[in-house]
Amino acid sequence: MPRSLWNFLERTGYEDLRGEPLPREYAPARLLLEKEGGPPVLFRVAGSDTDAVGNLVDTRRKLYEALGVGSDEEAYRRVLSGLSGDEPRVEGFPGNYSRAPKGLLSLPAAKFYERDGGLYLTASLFVACYNGSCNASIHRVMVTGEREGVVRLVPRHLYTMYREAVMRGEDLPVTIVLGVHPAYMIASAFSPPRGVFELAIAARILGDALVESPVHGNPIPVAGAIIEGRLTSETREEGPFADILLLYDKVRRQPVLRVDEVYISRDIPSHVILSGGMEHVMLMGFPREISIWEAVSRVVPRVYKVRLTPGGGGWLHAVVSIDKNHPGDGKNAIMAAFSAHPSLKHVIVVDGDIDPDSPREVEWAIATRFQADRDLVIVKEARGSTLDPSGREGMVAKMGIDATIKGDRSKFERATIPRG
Repeated sequence: MPRSLWNFLERTGYEDLRGEPLPREYAPARLLLEKEGGPPVLFRVAGSDTDAVGNLVDTRRKLYEALGVGSDEEAYRRVLSGLSGDEPRVEGFPGNYSRAPKGLLSLPAAKFYERDGGLYLTASLFVACYNGSCNASIHRVMVTGEREGVVRLVPRHLYTMYREAVMRGEDLPVTIVLGVHPAYMIASAFSPPRGVFELAIAARILGDALVESPVHGNPIPVAGAIIEGRLTSETREEGPFADILLLYDKVRRQPVLRVDEVYISRDIPSHVILSGGMEHVMLMGFPREISIWEAVSRVVPRVYKVRLTPGGGGWLHAVVSIDKNHPGDGKNAIMAAFSAHPSLKHVIVVDGDIDPDSPREVEWAIATRFQADRDLVIVKEARGSTLDPSGREGMVAKMGIDATIKGDRSKFERATIPRG
């Protein structure tokens, strides 16, 4: 039997709060924020016909559990190892599903923040196969009816497939799943080259099989809910929506999702992600840590840690700890990090004795190992992230800080107290 979300929950444990259903507006957000850092939480949303679960991978420990690893480097290597290998087995659609009586409104769609444009599904994993290749990626869905929603598509692989279909006068068939083993969410937040199927990466990591979706026949993981639909050429206003930086993303015209059928599992809950919460930060940031680790590892002897920091939304700021062979390795690491993650705005490179998880240690390294006239890298008018409101349509200035030791290392020895 392919792995489900319950396999993960049974290993991590969870808090069962499936008592009185929560109102759709704000209550799920309050609960998930209050319970951050604890066990995953099971709850019910008023009007939904399926249970909800959140805070699955809001800590690094839970993320490691999802990948079956014990360290950063092991996690990075585990995901990269899944880029190649045998194609996963695809089994028939399992029988423990029923049709959702209210379509999308049978799912735990919620309004999270005051100015959000409506009810949202935030853990929607889209699977599409078109022109001989398959893609899996995560996109928010603003629910506008039982059989209709509006999907925020950023210009990546699914958007390219969608545009190809529209140019041919076709809808793009999509299967959307909610409530899957978190390894599938992690892999789907990764950005491998086009033609590499993200779900195959996770299936190889887990030694798992996929199943065939009931209408479109797309390869999908076992899930709590399955939406079979089509992305149409029709567009409608989507938003506002509070993004990962807890700023309101602007209203845009986005593709309309027409729903053919919604299936819900009798056993597996549907996943809800608090936008701007630590689970959102981990899912967006960790896959980019892998890209930065791989790129910087090509230009320096060793990379100890990569951290996309919570203050930067797990997206705009990074701290990288390295070993150097040459005086210029710190700057090379800065440029490699920018190339690996184009949305990155600020990066600090430190020595291996500095813990990127400690803001105090990172600040100390800047205070004692950095001189702005020689160790600062500024890149003007570079493409960055449209999430940065201080940029100009995604054009930003980037800054790198080389806070590594230069010259006589004896001057930089930190005082220690011997053990008794």
